[in-house]
This record gives sequence, structure tokens and C-alpha cells, in this order.
Amino acid sequence: MITIISATNRPNSNTLKIAKNYAQLMEKQGVESKLFSLESLPADFTKTDLYNQRSENFQQLLNEYIIPANKFVLIVPEYNGSFPGILKTFIDAVHPDINRGKMVALVGVSSGRAGNLRGLDHLTGILHYLGMHILPNKLPVSSVLTLLNEDGTLKDENTIKVLEKQIGEFVKV
Repeated sequence: MITIISATNRPNSNTLKIAKNYAQLMEKQGVESKLFSLESLPADFTKTDLYNQRSENFQQLLNEYIIPANKFVLIVPEYNGSFPGILKTFIDAVHPDINRGKMVALVGVSSGRAGNLRGLDHLTGILHYLGMHILPNKLPVSSVLTLLNEDGTLKDENTIKVLEKQIGEFVKV
């Protein structure tokens, strides 16, 4: 199973819109996936699920989206030149043995020009340390505000093509 993670807890984010589009593109290619947004994290998970503690709500999320997945697609927005702290906290709350050896595709999202390449590099270092494998084709989605229709669907054909290409590569590994 492939889990697509919208790596921010910001409500109604452009990151979630890109993640939904990614899931639809996977479905068009006949690839089954589940979409998980960090918006779904329990509000108090930083107090209840770090340091070898586990709440029932967090465990349910792990059981549905993380543990059964053999691959992940992380859709990662740019926050202060890197990636959101909530993503790092989420990573810290999941025991490393759960994801060791799993494959990850990375998509950066920003309203600027770089598509969060710096954040993807930071995240790559962390994921390598945790023993995960990163698809070399890391995609920057730049100027995201110009790529989406009002309903949140992608309107930019070039972006759709590079996402489809990444999906094709990711399915093969």
C-alpha cells in the first residue's frame, strides 16, 4: 500500500490540494493509495504520543496509514526555508523500526520559485538516517498559487506531466 501524506496541519492548505490531485493521478494509473493529512493528528499528540507513549487515536492513525504502507509519498510545503515542524514531530512520534527500509517519494510545494528544494534536502537527510529509501526524482512544485483552479484541481499541464512521471517511476521501485 502507498500512503500519501499531506505534511502540514494547516487547514485547507495548498499542500492538501496537491496531495488530493496526486491521489487522483495515482488512481488514473491504477495505483491504490490512501491519503493522510497531518490535519488529522490528535490536537494533543505532542503530549500523549512522544517518548514511548501511545494514545488510542494516534495508534489508530498508525494502524491505518503508516504501519501497513510499504511506500510513502510526502507532499511537503515550505515553512521558513525548510519543512513544517509538525512533520518532524510526527516523525519523532513514530518508532524508526516501523518505517526502516520503506521507499519515499518527495514533492515540495511553495508559492515561491524553488518548490521547497531546501526543505526536501533537509528531509532527505532525516529519512536516510532513519533507513528509508528516497526516490531520486524529488519534485519541486513552485508557484503553487498559479497552478490550481478555484476548486483546487491542477490546471497546469506541465505539473501534471511531471507528477505522472514521478508516479510511474515510483510504482516501478
